[in-house]
Amino acid sequence: MATRRIDRRTCAGFMMAVLIAATLASPAVPAMADEARAWEVLAAGGVVLFRHANAPGGGDPPGMRLGDCASQRNLDAAGREQAGRIGRAFATRAIAIGAVLTSQWCRTRETAALAFPGRATDASAFNSFFSDRGRGEAQTTEGRAILKAWTGHGALVVVTHQVNITALTGIFPASGEGIVLERRGEGFAVAGRIRP
Repeated sequence: MATRRIDRRTCAGFMMAVLIAATLASPAVPAMADEARAWEVLAAGGVVLFRHANAPGGGDPPGMRLGDCASQRNLDAAGREQAGRIGRAFATRAIAIGAVLTSQWCRTRETAALAFPGRATDASAFNSFFSDRGRGEAQTTEGRAILKAWTGHGALVVVTHQVNITALTGIFPASGEGIVLERRGEGFAVAGRIRP
């Protein structure tokens, strides 16, 4: 009887180890497939929501003012390199860009300027509402309407903030990560993610 209990515990421990190993090993294949699908959708004129590239910290300092980059949290050297990689990834794949929209924050503008020089246009619907959650619903509705109305040639690139992307997609992106959307009927669905 005691031997049987030990065997069951050993077996259960072995099965748990196998499940953990399988779980840790499996994300690599879906992630690659996920990213490949994302690039296919962009090549066909999809939409990508990029969180601005790496800018150390969270939120903004007290007294932050639009138009005054010294009062904001900004890209560091790693963020600037990340933004450059985004642009190179699009160029390498010859992805046509239809339009680039950014929030009015310096870190989104700089990300867009480094990735897609001379292409960015401000779109206040994609401004951060991290410090003013009361604006979230209205801005998300406005942002969704902009995405839904997109009919241009090439991909629509939006450089915005985590809080906006999470509100629109339910995904919490990393700095510099892109969430790619494809049209489904009257709305959009997440097609994949572009890792920084």
